Amino acid sequence: MSHFYAVALLAFTAGWCLCAADVGDFTSCLQFFYRSWPPKGLAGTPICQRYFNQYRFATLYSRPRRSPWFSAYVYGAPEGKRPKASWKFEPQLTYPGADGNMIPFPPGPLDQNVVESQAVDPDYINSTFSRGHLNPSLHHHTREDRYSTFTLTNVVPQKAGSNDGPWENLEQYVNKTLEDYCLGKAYIVTGIIPYKEDDHWLKNHRVAVPEYLWSAYCCPNYNNSLPERLKGAFPTYAAIGRNDRNSTEEIVPVSQTAKKQFRGYDVRKMPLATLEMYLKNRFNTVVSVFYEQCSSD
Repeated sequence: MSHFYAVALLAFTAGWCLCAADVGDFTSCLQFFYRSWPPKGLAGTPICQRYFNQYRFATLYSRPRRSPWFSAYVYGAPEGKRPKASWKFEPQLTYPGADGNMIPFPPGPLDQNVVESQAVDPDYINSTFSRGHLNPSLHHHTREDRYSTFTLTNVVPQKAGSNDGPWENLEQYVNKTLEDYCLGKAYIVTGIIPYKEDDHWLKNHRVAVPEYLWSAYCCPNYNNSLPERLKGAFPTYAAIGRNDRNSTEEIVPVSQTAKKQFRGYDVRKMPLATLEMYLKNRFNTVVSVFYEQCSSD
């Protein structure tokens, strides 16, 4: 019996169920998009990310890049410390009839079919990149929701100078802003921008490296008594972060006052319309992140 089937059988006998496929269609997880409206303009493989038999978030995955274009989720104020969870994979990317729940990588040799279908732990080991969450555990309340973010279908190769510096600061800023001032649900979409020419890859040429990361939130119902510094931060706001310190500065300028280890990994906050302009320029198509630019309910 292969390691894949052994783990799948264990998951089944533990009480998980064999359910309808969650890869290839967002129908089962439209609740993670504002007005049940996934972003338009990007093509890929939709994944309704399921953990312990509940949908946790949604991802648009690129099979050729073995990494996501974006992940979408509903914000929840975090509770407790960041969990230390085992990394997981999406069995349905390998076997369409597999159980829909993400499962941990098994010990020992990997099923070669899994290796061919998606990123695996050895891709990142001894590389110069960290596993960068698009949907971070910081933005979720329950233990299970936070654990569910530790799947390689939700991460991209991210430089530590970004992941541990300016991008982490952005995630903390969004967390504090939404926790303090968003009165209803907040919808977040976080994605990547590829290099304009010649894709960059991890060491074994299997997983594509993004040039930038981007994120946008939509909170149509918010506290109108905003401090001056947040007057432009609702109902929606966005940002782009550098993942290559050698990139040009047309999209995100470089601060020369940043600490050395973080220099070149700056984040630029901007209105949603500005983000969509940059996405259109890079993808050569109109990209719409939220329904009607996150209009009020």
